[in-house]
Amino acid sequence: MNLTGKAARALNGAAETMRDAVVERTVTLARLESPTGDARRLTALAHELAHGYAQCGGHTTLLPGPGGDHLVVEFPSEDMSLPHLLVVGHYDTVWPAGTLDTWPVTIQDDRLHGPGVLDMKAALALLQCAFGLLQQLGFPAAQPVRVVLVSDEEIGSPHGRAAVEQHLPGAAAVIGLEPPHPDGRVKTARRGSTRLRLTVTGREAHAGLDAAQGISAVDELVDQLIKLRTLIHTRGTAVNTGRIEGGTRANVIAGRAHAELGLRFTTPEAQRATLGVFRKLRPMRAQATLETEVLSDRPAWPEQPSNWLIHHVQAIATALGQDITGAPAGGAGDTNLPGSLGFPTLDGLGANGAGPHARHEHVLIGALAPRLALLTALLATSLPAPDGRSRMNILNGPRR
Repeated sequence: MNLTGKAARALNGAAETMRDAVVERTVTLARLESPTGDARRLTALAHELAHGYAQCGGHTTLLPGPGGDHLVVEFPSEDMSLPHLLVVGHYDTVWPAGTLDTWPVTIQDDRLHGPGVLDMKAALALLQCAFGLLQQLGFPAAQPVRVVLVSDEEIGSPHGRAAVEQHLPGAAAVIGLEPPHPDGRVKTARRGSTRLRLTVTGREAHAGLDAAQGISAVDELVDQLIKLRTLIHTRGTAVNTGRIEGGTRANVIAGRAHAELGLRFTTPEAQRATLGVFRKLRPMRAQATLETEVLSDRPAWPEQPSNWLIHHVQAIATALGQDITGAPAGGAGDTNLPGSLGFPTLDGLGANGAGPHARHEHVLIGALAPRLALLTALLATSLPAPDGRSRMNILNGPRR
């Protein structure tokens, strides 16, 4: 590595100077609520993001999606023949519109609080400021960079997955902007995940006068869920019943009911075995019907000991005076797909903090400058060639 001491100090100092700009940009983005599926609000944020990335040299394209457009940003390099670095992220959040009315974006001590600040408005701000810092220091990106930000990640990227897949061919490596582990470690693997809807159709009847003529969809659904707990015993599988709906009134035998299930898997084998259990489900009550619908699906990304990308990032971090380590993550995200396909992949390069999807969600302001310096150096550093050797010197002086 040739990230000289002088260059590292200059980059760290510039990142510290730009920290307030990252905070300001995060606040702006967080105040634009963007719940998954709210096309109007997502469109407004997509245009705001596109404007920001265009200001620092990006060429933006909007890919239409049923619940909101996906944003693709391309940043050129001096040598456009090099394979590109793919950066994946999302700009939708789990928080419904109106959350800001009772939980505004605030700064308290060293923490920036608010819905979506960690997952992942701060990361989107960091990425923009990293490219802005490259411009300020006179560095081009070391290789072409493509950024794909989807609008439906929080429901498993059922449509956004295709946008990520479209930009995988020719990628040298993939990095994700999800938050790191709470202790700051980046994410070197992810469990697979599948969202399923299990729907039961029964027959309505008066619960007092004609109960024998009815077929309770609610009872059938409950019994099926209990049965599933005994059937799904594959090691590495976790099941969460996230939502149940059914029936109309207490005096009516329920004619329809459904449950939305979240399944997580540590290995592709566990994923296949568990989904096979659902395909074999049969009704316990005569004339009841079962339907299983896959709402979204992400393959497991097992940890790869030979993944050179973590070592590449660690070497850059060391030159900047940072200590970066990695570990597998329990959650799933848009890096699952490239990781499962064998692309050198690393996630958790977004902002540090805690509380994603919770009311204590916050970003650690003091950790923003180091992360900004790391992202900037990563963008300005040549990825190793397939034989593991660096293609050129790294940050050894500005090129204008």
